[in-house]
Amino acid sequence: MSPLPTNIVRRGDASRSALAVASLRAVHQLLDEPLVFPDPIALRLLGASAEAALRSDPFVLNDPLSRSLRAALVARIRFVEDELSRCRAAGVRQYVVLGAGLDTFAYRDPQGDDGLRVFEVDHPGTQAWKRQLLAEAGIELPPGLSFVAMDFERDDLADALQRSGFRADRPACISWMGVTMYLTADAVQRVLRAAGGFAEGSCLCFDYMVPPATLDPVERVIREVLGQRMAALGEPWLSTFDPAQLQGQVLALGFGAARSATAEELNERYFARRKDGLRTGAAVRILCANR
Repeated sequence: MSPLPTNIVRRGDASRSALAVASLRAVHQLLDEPLVFPDPIALRLLGASAEAALRSDPFVLNDPLSRSLRAALVARIRFVEDELSRCRAAGVRQYVVLGAGLDTFAYRDPQGDDGLRVFEVDHPGTQAWKRQLLAEAGIELPPGLSFVAMDFERDDLADALQRSGFRADRPACISWMGVTMYLTADAVQRVLRAAGGFAEGSCLCFDYMVPPATLDPVERVIREVLGQRMAALGEPWLSTFDPAQLQGQVLALGFGAARSATAEELNERYFARRKDGLRTGAAVRILCANR
């Protein structure tokens, strides 16, 4: 991915990967047609100067690597919010966003009148940075939103949620996107175990990286280059998972069904017949599990 625009500056302990995701989500609103994922506040959240710079030159984040990452990003957001819509239709009224970063769902929810509670779970430094950006952009905090401070390597998810008003006896939709690759395998397992204990009717959607050996040579090189860049930013990738083994682990933790969506399936669902050729790569898959 290209370096982030120089006018976008990380503050405090905020995540550089969260900033990159937000910037790519914003560029999607400017360059890609048709939109896979409309987000009316993506640009505003970055701040006035950053928004002006990206509007002036969105192609700063349109090199081949950035395009592939952008496709993966919008596919995963669309995927999990499609699943959330299905859950809401079934009566689910709790939505947990693990590693929320600069996620915008709670501030643009198109069905905001059905009593959905949103729990944004993330490192306190990233949350403080996000709240500052929201305040500067004049974006109000919705009444159904709770910020849940948590370190995934140290803290217990169930305990952190309970302290914030989460109802463990009621089903929830859990989104965990763009996070597992930055955690140790033990931390991922702990979160999966906690989610496996949620109420029946819950679902969990998360993305994960497959081992490099399972990729073709071109995808392997792309993954290596991106991994080196993230490591240089201080956020190295730590974990990969074999899809079949991961599915078995998830089922063993209490989920009744689990299935990974491949790049081919995501491209067919969200990027078919596009004139711009936007497509996601094979290094990352999305797993959706249901209680």
